[in-house]
Amino acid sequence: MPYRIEKARIDDAVEIQKLVNSFAERGEMLARPLSEIYENIRDFFVARNDGEVIACAALHIAWSDLAEVKSLAVSEEHHRHGLGEKLVNACLDEAKTLDIANIFCLTYVKPFFEKCGFVEEDKATLPHKIWGECYRCPKFPNCDEAALIYRVKQT
Repeated sequence: MPYRIEKARIDDAVEIQKLVNSFAERGEMLARPLSEIYENIRDFFVARNDGEVIACAALHIAWSDLAEVKSLAVSEEHHRHGLGEKLVNACLDEAKTLDIANIFCLTYVKPFFEKCGFVEEDKATLPHKIWGECYRCPKFPNCDEAALIYRVKQT
């Protein structure tokens, strides 16, 4: 199948939200309001198949040396085609281009991110700034996601 990974466009926002929120409805990730997706559209990469958005991920910069891979979602019918890994790699490549040393994620799918080169990190070692969205989570304050980090270079 001819997949294309590229930066999201403004007209992708509604499809990104549908995709992300379909997993959020199952408790697998944090729901995203449409306004937030529009505000952060430049953070997103999408995978397209015949022009249709079938997967997405965002690289959100938290600080000079820290960014987060978030909102990684692949439509059910396109699982097991390597799209998640390609999107994570696009985020990592952009972080490297921006000279960001550490990229983290909060996830329920720890083995996937470990396959992408992330290692588990104690949540307590991450800056408090990264927990800014947690109050919206139905599981707050009892977070059961794993924190993982990808270190581009030693700091």
